[in-house]
Amino acid sequence: MAVARRAVAAALLLVAVLCGGASIRRSEAIGVNWGTQLSHPLPASTVVRLLHDNGFDKVKLFDAEEAILDALKGSGIQVMVGIPNDMLADLAAGGKAAEDWVAKNVSGHVHDGVDIRYVAVGNEPFLQTFNGTYLNTTFPAMQNIQAALVKAGLADKVKVTVPLNADVYQSPTGKPSDGDFRADIHGLMLTIVQFLASTGAPFVANVYPFISLYSDPNFPLDYAFFQGSSAPVVDGDVTYQNTFDANHDTLVAALRRNGFGNVSVVVGEVGWPTDGDMNANLDYARRFNQGFLTHIASGNGTPLRPGPVDAYLFSLIDEDRKSIQPGNFERHWGIFNYDGTPKYALSLAGGNGTTTLRPARGVKYLDKKWCVLKPSADLADQKVGDSVSYACGLADCTALGYKTSCGGLDAKGNVSYAFNSYYQTMDQDDRACDFKGLATTTSVDPTVGTCRFIIEIDVGAAAASAARGGVAGGVASLLGALALMVMVL
Repeated sequence: MAVARRAVAAALLLVAVLCGGASIRRSEAIGVNWGTQLSHPLPASTVVRLLHDNGFDKVKLFDAEEAILDALKGSGIQVMVGIPNDMLADLAAGGKAAEDWVAKNVSGHVHDGVDIRYVAVGNEPFLQTFNGTYLNTTFPAMQNIQAALVKAGLADKVKVTVPLNADVYQSPTGKPSDGDFRADIHGLMLTIVQFLASTGAPFVANVYPFISLYSDPNFPLDYAFFQGSSAPVVDGDVTYQNTFDANHDTLVAALRRNGFGNVSVVVGEVGWPTDGDMNANLDYARRFNQGFLTHIASGNGTPLRPGPVDAYLFSLIDEDRKSIQPGNFERHWGIFNYDGTPKYALSLAGGNGTTTLRPARGVKYLDKKWCVLKPSADLADQKVGDSVSYACGLADCTALGYKTSCGGLDAKGNVSYAFNSYYQTMDQDDRACDFKGLATTTSVDPTVGTCRFIIEIDVGAAAASAARGGVAGGVASLLGALALMVMVL
């Protein structure tokens, strides 16, 4: 019995070391945005395991999806749970709606072991492209959610904030030290910042150097990265060598200018897409993300805010159902492909970027077959153009285009890509590879160079596999077994 007890003690010590080691590893890690606008999402438990395997300690969600929050139980991952913009009006209208939302999406999950730290009320609601739609509802919704958290006894643990696009602040001179909040929302911004200061919540800003480059063809490319710039911004005694630092410090200056220099800043989204535009590619994405991670790993911070930078990469996995209104690149922000395979080498702890990200485990795929244009098909046939339009209207064709990953395909290759994208989206249904007799299936992979013809995930099989495993479940089972051994002994 003494030997058995020593074995149990040793096992418990091992669990403590493993959990403690994981905690130490994650404390030095970075957060990531987990979006779910996919036609074939990985099971939530598979994604939580992917987060653990790669050392992410924080995750930002855009909605309170029950399956995801359930999968995060006992994971030790800190959570920022989001409220979509289309819910703001209801939450602003009265306290009851906010209390119901908190009870359903925060209280119960916190009590069940989900480490929710923030509620993000809306997502970039003051974007100028929204034409003021959410100007009158965002802050009242924040107030009501805060009151509901106070009533639930969670306000000390869970903070209310709102992720804002960097267009809410600006500098009239281009120098960060002249930063201030946008004139048309200046009063509203001060009201919100006062709220954040009084509750101890951070200002969450989304910073995208890629968008600066995308929007301005004359934007200096090297200024978007972290290896020094041929066109730095000189601001008094400070020289800014990259867009991120300058953008971040424009916000810090805006906070200082208005008497809120002590409000903390969290970078809610930062990243670089890998496809859908001439500047969205694997090389630039790795260069930017590794440069950013190495930059913040130094602990130096930015000129106006030295010290650690709290940030969430955007994003974890590609999303083939995202709106492409901003650009075709919107579906390609992930550091992982749709199936959880890494796109490129990346060291999340900084360094030289030679570390290989770990892929998702237990992913199941559909059969190894693709849908392509028949060799005998005539490209001049009107049905070809109509079929491509139909396929790309219901599936993702954003990898096709000028200087994209599939930009080198010939005309028949473009058609085949569109057909296969639709076929895979429709779970390889035989009827989805007909296109009025123009298409046929093949077991020969049509992938050419950088243009990958995918095979979609078998969502049903992946879910069944994921249900049999999981980090939190495995640790819980081990602890339960050890506890039972102690009781028996």
